[in-house]
Amino acid sequence: MEQEEEGQGCGGAALAPQVPATCELRKCAELLQSRQRERRTAAMDGAARAVRGCLEQEGAQAELQPLLLLLLRLSRSCPFADIRDRSAGILRAVQDQNVKIPHPIGQGPSSFIPVKEILLEGQDDAERQLFIEAFMSTGRVDNVTMVMGLHPRYLESFWKTQYYLLQMDGPLPYHYRHYIALMAAARHQCAYLVGLHISEFLQVGGSPEWLNGLNSVPQKLKNLGEINKILAHRPWLITKEHIEELLRAGENSWSLAELIHAVVLLTHYHSLASFVLGCGVRPDLDQDGGFTFRPPSPRNCDSDSSCSSSGSEDTGTASTSREDLRELEVLMEKMRLLQEGRQSEEASQEEKASRFENEKRESLLVAPAADDNELLSSANLSCFVEDADFGYKDFSRRGEQTPPTFRAQDYTWEDHGYSLINRLYPEVGQLLDEKFQVVYNLTYNTMAMHCEVDTSMLRRAIWNYIHCVFGIRYDDYDYGEVNQLLERSLKIYIKTVACYPEKTTKRMYVCFWRHFRHSEKVHVNLLLLEARMQAALLYALRAITWYMT
Repeated sequence: MEQEEEGQGCGGAALAPQVPATCELRKCAELLQSRQRERRTAAMDGAARAVRGCLEQEGAQAELQPLLLLLLRLSRSCPFADIRDRSAGILRAVQDQNVKIPHPIGQGPSSFIPVKEILLEGQDDAERQLFIEAFMSTGRVDNVTMVMGLHPRYLESFWKTQYYLLQMDGPLPYHYRHYIALMAAARHQCAYLVGLHISEFLQVGGSPEWLNGLNSVPQKLKNLGEINKILAHRPWLITKEHIEELLRAGENSWSLAELIHAVVLLTHYHSLASFVLGCGVRPDLDQDGGFTFRPPSPRNCDSDSSCSSSGSEDTGTASTSREDLRELEVLMEKMRLLQEGRQSEEASQEEKASRFENEKRESLLVAPAADDNELLSSANLSCFVEDADFGYKDFSRRGEQTPPTFRAQDYTWEDHGYSLINRLYPEVGQLLDEKFQVVYNLTYNTMAMHCEVDTSMLRRAIWNYIHCVFGIRYDDYDYGEVNQLLERSLKIYIKTVACYPEKTTKRMYVCFWRHFRHSEKVHVNLLLLEARMQAALLYALRAITWYMT
C-alpha cells in the first residue's frame, strides 16, 4: 500500500456532517463486494472518511466501533490483499491518534487448530477463488468457511447449498430462514451461528422485537419448536402426527413446500453447530467474543500457535509419540486384515444384525467424562429454546429401550428422500445429494504420514457409526468393522459432536488420532456434519411420506 494512501486512512477529507457514519458503513460494505479494484478503493476511501468524521465529532464512539470492527475483520480475513492492507493502515492511523482499536481474542479461526494451518497466504488459486466467491456473496469470509477451506472440493459444494437455502428463491421469506437457522443453532447453544444469523435476520428486514425470544415471534414460527427439538436431539421420535399438526388448515399452517424448506434448514444448522463446536471455531472478529479493546500483552502468545502440525499437542515425551505411532500402525494393519477377510469369508445376515445391535447398545454408553462437561459457550440463548432439558437420550445399563432400528434399505436417501425434496423444493435435492457424495467419497489417499492408502473402509466405518448412534442400520455392512477401526477416544469424540456438541472440549479433539493431520480431523468433522444431517433428514422425510400416503 502506498504511503499516501496509508496517511489518508484518517487524514483525508472530513466526513460531511449530513452523511452519518452508519450510512457510510453500509455503502462501504456494498462497494467492497466488487471484483473491480477501483470500486474497492472507493469503498475504503469512504470508510476512511467515516472514521475521520467520527474522530472529529464529540460523542461518536457508538458509530466508530462498528467501523473499527469491520476494518479489523477485513484486515485479517478479506481475500483481497488491497483491502487487507488498507484496513490495517486505517487502524494504525487511528491508534496513532491515541484511540483504542480492537484486537483479536485468540489467533486464527479455530481454538483447536494452529493458526499456521489455516492461512489466507499460500492458498492455491481454486481455494482463493472460493473465498472470493464467499466474500462477494456475503461480504465476509467467516471462520467456518476458513476452516472448511482445508477441503476446497467440499467447501464449494457446501457453499452452493447454503447459499441456495438462504439467498435464492424459495418457499420461505428471507427473515424466516435466518430465524429458523438461529432457532436450530440455539438448541446446541452455538452462540457463533446464533450471532451470525441475528445480524443476517436484521439485515434482511427482520423485526428486532423477535430477538426477544420465541414468545415474541408469530405463532407459525413458534409451532416449529417441537420438531426443532426432536430433529436436534432424538430424530427417531418424529411422526406423521407432528407433520399433520403443522400442515393443519388455519392461519398459522405451513404449506408442504414451506415445511420441507424449514426441515432442511433445521437439519443443516443442527449439523453445522456440530461442526462449529467440534472444530472449536472461534467467533468472527466482529462478533461478541471475537475482539477486545485491550492492547495485546507481549507475553500473551496463544497456545494454538505453538502446536505441532499434527492433530495432537506436543507432550514433550518421546514415549508418548512412539505409542501414538504404534496406534497408527496397528490401525493400518487392521484395515489390511479386514480387507483380506472380506475377500475370504463374509458374515451372515443374522451375524451382521447382531453386531449392529451390540454396537448400538454400546454406543449409547459412550459419553464424555464428567470433567469434560464444561460448555464452550457462556452465552445465554435460552430465550430461543423451548424445553431446554430435552436432549439426546442416553440409555443406562438397566435395560431401558434403545432407539428403534431404522433399516436404511426401507427408506433410502437415494430412492425416497432425494426425490421427495426435489419434488417439493426443486434443486435442493440435487445440491444435498452432491454434498453427501462429495464428503463420502472425499479422499487424498493419505493417513497421517502414509501415502497411497485406500481410506474408504475407515470413512465408511465413521459414517455408519454416526448413523448407528441415531439407530440407522445398513443390512450389507458388518458392524464388527466399527469396533476394529474406531478407537474409544474417537468414538467418544464422534458421539459427543454428533449428539451433544455443546459438550465438546479441546482435550477430546486432541486425544483421538494423535498422529493425524488437523486437516484429517476436520475431514472427520465433515463426515459428522453430513452423516448427522442425512440421518435426521431420513427420519423427517419418512414422516412426511407417511403423512402423504
